[in-house]
Amino acid sequence: MDCAYFTAERCRSCTWMGQPYEGQLAVKQHHAETTLGGVGGVRGGEGDGALDWLPPVASREQGFRNKAKMVVGGTVERPTLGILDGEGRGVDLRECGLYLPGIRASLPAIAEFVTRASLTPYDVPGRIGELKNVIVTESPDGELMIRFVTRSQEPVARIRKHLAALQAALPRLAVVSVNLLPEHKAVVEGTREIVLTEQTTLRMRVNGIDLHLRPQSFFQTNTEVAAALYRQAREWVTVLAPTSIWDLYCGVGGFALHCADGDRDVIGVETSAEAVASAQLSARDAGLDRVTFRTGDATEFAVRAPGTPGLVIVNPPRRGLGAELCRWLESSSVEHVVYSSCHSGSLARDLAAMPSLRPRQARVLDMFPQTSHDEVLTLLERG
Repeated sequence: MDCAYFTAERCRSCTWMGQPYEGQLAVKQHHAETTLGGVGGVRGGEGDGALDWLPPVASREQGFRNKAKMVVGGTVERPTLGILDGEGRGVDLRECGLYLPGIRASLPAIAEFVTRASLTPYDVPGRIGELKNVIVTESPDGELMIRFVTRSQEPVARIRKHLAALQAALPRLAVVSVNLLPEHKAVVEGTREIVLTEQTTLRMRVNGIDLHLRPQSFFQTNTEVAAALYRQAREWVTVLAPTSIWDLYCGVGGFALHCADGDRDVIGVETSAEAVASAQLSARDAGLDRVTFRTGDATEFAVRAPGTPGLVIVNPPRRGLGAELCRWLESSSVEHVVYSSCHSGSLARDLAAMPSLRPRQARVLDMFPQTSHDEVLTLLERG
């Protein structure tokens, strides 16, 4: 993939831009195998203890990102949507080739809306202005969710007033909200959300399962690769056939809902109340009465629970599981763990802390082409 922004040095976020994609995927596979101590290219036979690496899952090179987090710069009359340069000035990246077509098509209309609604871009060096970021998410069905991140509630009335014009310009616009971020700090969004549309969730249809995404819920940014991730986990779970599953760090319930059936109890645990509400709605719509979701800390839930399940799914942040949860898993009676990791280093550290849970199969999924980041899904078995 070639990128004019990268060539012109206007944006260097994609550090591997311009490198042949086959080479990128090979490097990620080698890095994961080396980091986890696997045997590159060798598939271990049954019972020999070797880690079996499945073929990596490739992504599209471009047009794969389902979410755009655009910093708003410039002026009301000429806003920029993209990033900030070293001096805090807006760099417009509306033609970035990573985003899904529906997102790219929406950005000019959003820029026009900024002008129409008189939303003053936030000036980072001067600490003045209102509109900080715009976050756009596209569903597999082509529907959009747009979130305006503002400094205060002051622009909300104007956004409401002109919302019909934005909806007319973007017929697939399903959810619009305002997120309040009053602090001057390097984060994308705040904690308070004001939903302005009757529809409050974006339906993410993945492998025939409807996942309801609320404005502050996390979802993988590469829908096609996320679908492959969930399918692989479901394939392992189907073979193992546990009677009970815990999905820790469950987010909007992707793993839990994919691995549910009428013969097992599934519990999902997530700190985000918004994500749990989304997961509960998805389970209710699907008629899965043996799947429950709880708001809480994954480690605290596991340590305090009266029993243990047959299988645990974990999808922690980049820092990994942490020492306490690793100790609990190591000392528990859990027979299998499905570990989804976005950082091979923290995965390797966690595996070293759980020597009784040995990796049997693993797969690299390229969630983030043009960068060094990837996702590794690993099946652990006690023995």
